[in-house]
Amino acid sequence: MERCKISDADALVRASRALRAGGLVALPTDTVYGVAAVAFDAVAVAALYAAKQRPLEKAIPILIADASGLEQVAIEVPALARRLAAAFWPGALTLVLRKHAALPEQVSAGPTLAVRVPAHAWLLQLLAAVGPLAVTSANLSGSPALHAAAAVDAQLGARLAMLVDAGALPGAPPSTIVDCMAQPPQILRQGAISSAAVHAACYPA
Repeated sequence: MERCKISDADALVRASRALRAGGLVALPTDTVYGVAAVAFDAVAVAALYAAKQRPLEKAIPILIADASGLEQVAIEVPALARRLAAAFWPGALTLVLRKHAALPEQVSAGPTLAVRVPAHAWLLQLLAAVGPLAVTSANLSGSPALHAAAAVDAQLGARLAMLVDAGALPGAPPSTIVDCMAQPPQILRQGAISSAAVHAACYPA
């Protein structure tokens, strides 16, 4: 496994190379450490499930660089979803939308996917360079999320191509998840963004 610090000048290039080669990369997000695979690489996404010992029925969220990337991963993006994206991205809002046929079944066995633009400058650069990534917390399934690179190494190091060390992450509340396929949209998980804020963005006065 390669390892680098997020401050290294070549960290972005090395992480991009590892992902494009089909590897799994553990990296910091705006919440906890995550582990990423290229979203359109079915073999890499399958390896992500295996590395985490994650049940296949639990879909893996997709991270994109900005809202313009929605059409790559989702279809039939409702106007309300675009309003929410404009109001809260980058940030702690995850949207559930209809999955694009180009995404492999390994990302989500069902017809929908969860997608977000994270509020993390380095990660946004990586997403802009590589494209949409399937990203989930960098821990064994059922274990607590991890905030330190050493803990990620201990749990998943043998299964990773690379670990990007950003030191200890302060942690943050999880994202609020909104099902945009429901009418009206439904909050599936209350997180950092309140239901009142979601409602106000959906239905501005």
